[in-house]
Parts: sequence; structure tokens; C-alpha cells
Amino acid sequence: MAHIPVLLEEAVHQLVQSSDGIYVDGTFGRGGHASLILSKLSLNARLIVMDKDPLAIATAQKMMSTDSRVMIAHQSFSQIQATLGEACAGQVTGVLLDLGVSSPQLDEAERGFSFMNDGPLDMRMNPDQGETAAAWLARVSFAELREALKTFGEERKAGRIAARIIAVRDEQAITRTHQLADIVASVVPRGGAKKHPATRTFQAIRIVVNQELSDLEAGLSQAASILAPSGRLVVISFHSLEDRLTKQFMRRLTSPPPTPRKLPLRESAFDRRFKLLGKWKPSPAEIERNPRARSAVMRVLEKVA
Repeated sequence: MAHIPVLLEEAVHQLVQSSDGIYVDGTFGRGGHASLILSKLSLNARLIVMDKDPLAIATAQKMMSTDSRVMIAHQSFSQIQATLGEACAGQVTGVLLDLGVSSPQLDEAERGFSFMNDGPLDMRMNPDQGETAAAWLARVSFAELREALKTFGEERKAGRIAARIIAVRDEQAITRTHQLADIVASVVPRGGAKKHPATRTFQAIRIVVNQELSDLEAGLSQAASILAPSGRLVVISFHSLEDRLTKQFMRRLTSPPPTPRKLPLRESAFDRRFKLLGKWKPSPAEIERNPRARSAVMRVLEKVA
């Protein structure tokens, strides 16, 4: 299945406020958003595209390496500041973070992100770095696994699933996606649910393996710090953990800190350097065209001029 960018027109419309600006696409993926961004920019503009997936970077090289406006960086968006350097601090017109897993990553069995096709239990965004999901499952404790499933998968049956995984692991190595999905299904029957019972488990393990939430925290903070006045941060999330973290981060930057009830505090005492521009969700028509868009939420933050 080809990757269909979610909220494409809405994201680029909110992001590109100047055709001469400096923009960062922190999650290049297969280049859908980046291509539309470039079509809006003048010859004086710059676009930095980043991704920690080497296949995404290979796609970027094929699509954009001859465009003098484009800089390609094989890095996580948690390294935005280091990638851009001091020269771009406070100069960036817009940053886009399109979170989650792309369709090619999900559909390629060898990447191990999905149980729809059997493949090795890998799940790394960058297959050249870090620990595979299989390696993590081979060493994780019951308590740590249960907490990961509960926290990152929001799985109600985390204890039962963790206990079953540990029991099977003690008898044989868990190395395949179908193997793990079957283990979870043996504890949590599908019944009439639309989602496969292993969906939350796979999400949780993927988040752990790729350190997704810690990367997001770092990326949000660094993205906000490099924005120029009137610059915008556009974030598209696909599950509640990402969206909650993004929402809380943006609220901290746009709302006064809580104060004791009896202590008077003028609104002007808070240095309001950012403002929220709103929240968007895909239209019914977009969801019909691309069912993977159904859980997407886009939030936009702007640095006050």
C-alpha cells in the first residue's frame, strides 16, 4: 500500500506562512508533505528534511538531492538543534512532525512493525541502530513488560499478556510477528472487536524499542526553541499518548503556570511567547480514502511575533 500523507493540505497550509522561509520536515517518510512544502517555496527558501529510517532517507536522496534548497539529514527529529546548528537558532519559519509509522513500514514484513504479514520481530525505525523487539522481549522482566504494555499500549489486560509472553519466552525464543500476535490472542480472544487483540501490544513494544515518547519530548522542545517570530510548529499524532504529550507541551508554553488560589497574579506577569492556533482532524472523505487517517490529530503552535 502506497503511503498517503494525512492532513496533507491542512498541514502545509498551516506550516508555510512565507515562501522565503527556512522549514524543517522532521519526519520525511516518503516525501508527501515535503514535496508539497517545496512547491510553495521560492528559490531563496530552505527545506531541511530529516528521518531516522534509512529507507526514507534513500527516498529523499532520489527525490530531492538535486534541489539546492534542500538539505537531507539521516537523523531523528530529537536532534533538530544539532542538525541545524547555531546559525538557525530562532530563524526557522516552520517545523512539521508527522508522527507514527508510515504505510511502507507497516506493509513491509521484514520491518516487523505489523502482524498482518509474518516477519522478523524487529520494529526499529533505524534497522542499523538499537535493540530489536525480539532482543528486548528476550531480556525484559515481567514487571517492566507489564508496565510497558499498560503505559505505552494502554492495554487493560497488560498483566495477563505479560505473564503469557514471559511463560512462552522461557520455553522458546519469540522472534516472529505472527508468533507474538498468536501469543497475545491466546490470552485476549478477539471476539467481536474490530481491532486485533495484539494491536496495543505491538504499539507498546514499538514505542519502547524506538524510544518514541522521549524522542518526541526532545523534538518538541527543540523545535519550539528554533522558531523565528511568527514561526509555526505543526504536529500530527496518531495515538492518544503522542497527542496527549503534544497537547500538554503546547499548553505549558501558552498558559500561565498554576498559582495558589489566594495569591493574586496579573495575566501580564506571564510571558506569552507562543499561542495555540487550533486542532484539526481528517474529514470523513479523507478517512474513507485512507482508513489509517482515522485516529490522526493535528495541533499547531505559533511563536508570537
